[in-house]
Amino acid sequence: MTNLNNRLDKSIDKIKEEKFVEGRGLGNEISFYVFDYEPEQELIIRDHIERIKKEFSHVNSNRKVIEFDLYKMMIEIAKEKGIFERVFQMEEKQGKDALFRAMTNFTKPDIFLQKINEQVEDHNVVLLTGVGKVYPFVRSHNILNNLQEVIDKTPVILFFPGQYDGSSLRLFGKFKDDNYYRAFRLVD
Repeated sequence: MTNLNNRLDKSIDKIKEEKFVEGRGLGNEISFYVFDYEPEQELIIRDHIERIKKEFSHVNSNRKVIEFDLYKMMIEIAKEKGIFERVFQMEEKQGKDALFRAMTNFTKPDIFLQKINEQVEDHNVVLLTGVGKVYPFVRSHNILNNLQEVIDKTPVILFFPGQYDGSSLRLFGKFKDDNYYRAFRLVD
């Protein structure tokens, strides 16, 4: 727990660094970061995300932080498309395979990216959360791979319940995603 607390404290210090927002020191790479953690630490991470948002919420802050919870976005999209209530009926009547096919049809990365693009305008730090809650319908590497088309200068921090070794994401420490080489670990 102490190691996690140290990493969490360092994450706020990192966001405060001017070179973090400017993207300096990354070899002209995109400013995408991953903060990986053990899945059983999810509630601690959620509290910390609230702490980050509060830390930078005051008027004089030069950081404008926005959180995109992929799970909440998925629910919002389902409601907008008028299928939220039908999802439960579908699972009950047609089974989980039919539900999976239906969910993956409306949870394509471009739908999430459009929503992010509409809301990110005045913010200079993006937090992506809810990765574990949307699995297997939404895959984090798909969001990250496509997000660079929408966000190129704004730092993005993906809070990831699993391991990231600098080249691959392993959700919950079990499910290996496709390799993703473009993000940096926020804090070692």
